[in-house]
Parts: sequence; structure tokens; C-alpha cells
Amino acid sequence: MKDPIVIIGLGQIGCTFANGFLKAGHPVYPVTRDMDMAGEARHAPEPALVVLAVAEADLHPALEAVPPAWRDRLALVQNELLPRDWAAHDLEDPTVVSVWFEKKKGQDVKIVVPTPVHGPHAGLVNAAFDALDIPNYRVDDADEMLYELVRKNAYILTANIAGLVVGGTTSELWSQHESLAREVLADVLDIQDHLTGRENDRDKVIAGTVEAFFGDPAHKCMGRTAAARLERALQIADEAGLEVKKLREIAAQARKG
Repeated sequence: MKDPIVIIGLGQIGCTFANGFLKAGHPVYPVTRDMDMAGEARHAPEPALVVLAVAEADLHPALEAVPPAWRDRLALVQNELLPRDWAAHDLEDPTVVSVWFEKKKGQDVKIVVPTPVHGPHAGLVNAAFDALDIPNYRVDDADEMLYELVRKNAYILTANIAGLVVGGTTSELWSQHESLAREVLADVLDIQDHLTGRENDRDKVIAGTVEAFFGDPAHKCMGRTAAARLERALQIADEAGLEVKKLREIAAQARKG
């Protein structure tokens, strides 16, 4: 029998990972929010991998609670994830997955574009996705994986925030409201530059974002967390002294509405 996989967080994405690892022949050890990680680590002290699949808002509290025995086996899969998030917890080289599929209750997995995986345990994740026929690929270069994370953030934030104004789908956003999308995307990339401490290749990120917009053309722009994402983006912008004029305009309109 292959070594077990620990899954922390059993939402739709966590369950998809669990299914993949089971199909790949690994026992899966689930950890829910009501379970004590330190206690569970005594029962599974040497898993092959620990997938942290909690929501973005729960990432840092969860990382603080990860037992020492699991720290060098982590795979992080959250949206809005960047190196500063794991560096804040003295994690040097976790496995990182930029998830580009959607899974909702009662529905099959919906693919946007292939999912990149980076880090020391990438092969395990690749095998799990292969078992589910989820398109994926391994990224060995850290800078290239940073691009992938920024690209995913640009996609989510631009679609959600612009969606507060026009609704619709991601393909409609670009084909019918490109000017709005570009303004929002420019502000989002200002924030990403601040958070990564570097000037990201904007042409490359924009091209990758547009590719994703049309990867699943019927994907709705505005999810239930759109307003919270805008609020979080503005908080970061305020802390960094960024103008983000379009984001502030959208927030002002939302308050009036």
C-alpha cells in the first residue's frame, strides 16, 4: 500500500484531491476544521503529502496550526496565494498548486486551463490529477510558478471585481467590456507587483489571463466572494499607498447601489 495523504479541508476542492489520491492508490486521511491537527499528526506522523485545502481567509491560521512533522510535506492550493504567504510561516519550499478547475456540489469538475504544480512533491499531485483526467503539468522553475500564481490572481480578481459592475461571463467581460477589464487588471497588477516585490511581466500576465477568460467561456465573473475580494484588494492598496483608481471607483459605486 502506498503512503497516506493527509487532506486538511474537505470542501469541493479538497474532496477532488482526495478522490484523485484514492484513485492513484493512496489512502487518504481527512482533517476537518473540528479536528486537532497535532493530535491527528500522532496517528499519521509520516504521510507522503499534506494538502492544505482551506479557504483563503483560513490559510494563515491553518499554517500556524500545522504540526512540525507535516511542515516539510505541505501542498498549498489556495486562491490569491503568493510566496509571501508561506514565507511568513518560515516555509521555504512547499509544493504549490495553482488550481484551474472548478468543482461545485453535484457537478462534474469543470476545466478552465491546465493546472500547474511546483515543488518537491509535485509528482504526487500530477499523478492524482492524471487519475482524474484533470489536465496538469509540472513547473520546475520558481519564477515561472510565480507567474502562474500572479496569473491566477489576476484572473480571479479581475473577473470578480469587474463582474460587480457588468456581471456576465469571463468571455463576455473581455469581448464586450475590454476597456473596463483592462483598467481593473492594471490596478490588480499594481497590487500583485507590491505583494511580490517585483515588476511582473504585464504583457505575459494579461495574455495568460485572457487565455483563461476564454478557457471556460461560460464561467461566471461574479462569485459570492467578489465583494470581499474587492475589499481585501483595497485594504492592501491602502497599506501600500497605491492609487488603484478603478477599484476605488467600483467600490464607491457598490456602496451607492
